[in-house]
Amino acid sequence: MSTRNAFDVVVVGSANLDLVARAKRLPHPGETVSAHGYFEACGGKGANQAIASARAGARTAFVGAVGRDSAGDTLRSAFVNDGVDVAHLATVDAPTGRALIGVSDDAENLIIVVPGANHALSVDDIDAAAHIIKRARVLLMQLEVPLNVVQHAASLAGNDTIVVLNPAPAAELPDALLAQLDVITPNEHEVELLGGAESLIARGVGAVVVTEGPRGARLVTPTGTTRVAPHPVTPVDTTGAGDAFCGALSARLALDGGLDALPTALRAAAVAGALATTVEGAVPSLPRWASIAAVLQSQ
Repeated sequence: MSTRNAFDVVVVGSANLDLVARAKRLPHPGETVSAHGYFEACGGKGANQAIASARAGARTAFVGAVGRDSAGDTLRSAFVNDGVDVAHLATVDAPTGRALIGVSDDAENLIIVVPGANHALSVDDIDAAAHIIKRARVLLMQLEVPLNVVQHAASLAGNDTIVVLNPAPAAELPDALLAQLDVITPNEHEVELLGGAESLIARGVGAVVVTEGPRGARLVTPTGTTRVAPHPVTPVDTTGAGDAFCGALSARLALDGGLDALPTALRAAAVAGALATTVEGAVPSLPRWASIAAVLQSQ
């Protein structure tokens, strides 16, 4: 298979406009709290991870859907500004997705997603992008678009394509999909909902990377478990940290030698995720490769 003009990373996923309110603390159920700050920014796990991948040095394409509205125009421009290919960003008759995000002063967050156009992404849209999916070095997906779309995209991946799934929000996954995954990247909550890392390995996943926030991550493979050390920072907003991790991981897998480079790619991903917590917002916080590389060189 020729790799000429192929993308390093193709992301199939969601694109949202994030509506972010900052408060001293997050509300309890039934409680109202006042915010002391508010801003809007581009987001959605797919969009965040695509831009994170591009900023980490990978030639990246995005496959997704936005509405015929100003939010969709804003997202399209954000992709273009970061060099992400949008030839397969569909415009549909549904409002662009939104995420309602509360952020506390101790950097915790609470997120409610309104899917909108993301749930209009179809198998036909994936078929239209089949040629770039088959030739990608890495296919990166999440679960904010319909599951049948994720399954179909995975089925189109080329023999040499590394398939990565960030299973967020967590959902029951069929064995047929799990068997197609080279890497899955749940957080601590998601991995338990999926039955545990060892269960995922037994069901056919090649490697499970469990992100653990300030404790770094752990890599589980059929041969054992390895710790990924955290990069210590003082966080101000954890929104988008997991997306920075996934995007950087996929970029470095594509650029640094494939699955053989998984340990080094994970170190870069851990740094990217940590750096993302030091800036407010999702897309605004996603670090560029120069910043990630500088930290890696200092370690």
